[in-house]
Amino acid sequence: MADPLLRVENLVRRFGGIVATDNLSLDIAKGELHAIIGPNGAGKTTLISQLTGQLSPSAGTIHFAGRDVTQLPAWRRSTLGLARSFQITSLLPDFTAADNVALAAQAHDGHSFYFWGQARKEKHLRDAALSALTRVGLDHRADVVVSRLSHGEQRELELAVALATKPQLLLLDEPMAGLGSTESTRMVKLLQELRREVTIVLVEHDMEAVFALADRISVLVYGRVIASGSPAEIRGNEEVKRAYLGDQHVVTRHG
Repeated sequence: MADPLLRVENLVRRFGGIVATDNLSLDIAKGELHAIIGPNGAGKTTLISQLTGQLSPSAGTIHFAGRDVTQLPAWRRSTLGLARSFQITSLLPDFTAADNVALAAQAHDGHSFYFWGQARKEKHLRDAALSALTRVGLDHRADVVVSRLSHGEQRELELAVALATKPQLLLLDEPMAGLGSTESTRMVKLLQELRREVTIVLVEHDMEAVFALADRISVLVYGRVIASGSPAEIRGNEEVKRAYLGDQHVVTRHG
């Protein structure tokens, strides 16, 4: 059996007396879309922040593509192929969509100290930006200032920014947050296409989207994985029902 693309072993993260990540272990196989679900306060975003290097774990290890990255800073993990989109949009609102993506491509090339205007002037960065924007269906909005994009378009732009860094693993923190039904359906279709090209870890509260997309699902409660398996296994797991899913009926209407 092939080694996982991402392996987390006995991860712990404490904030004072609070244990946000509690001896957590998790494997992500190359090519899968792996969803992480759980109630508010379960530690999902804290986990993602440790995987990308925004937070350092108190204990445990993180291996990515066969390498121990536990102590590597976020920028170094990005160069290895870890990319993240945030729960709250983290775009530059006064720059165009193309500028935002070009700056991400520029940083990935290792030229993070160029002037802001440099990225839009260099043809290879502009081409990379347009390619990523085309991939998410935003090429026709390339020259629109981010503050004038709809919320759904901004979420799609975040994906383009992440794709510009040429990731092996894409970590998505609630990409459906704040989307209407039409925008959510469009996002699900986009993720269904992207999963053919890149391994995805999806943190999401939209259970319709999760069960429509995921190959495997891990359920996080109080910083621990209480269950991990196929959508059918998670849907039928009594402990998961008690801890999170409750009596809700998950019906996959997307796609």
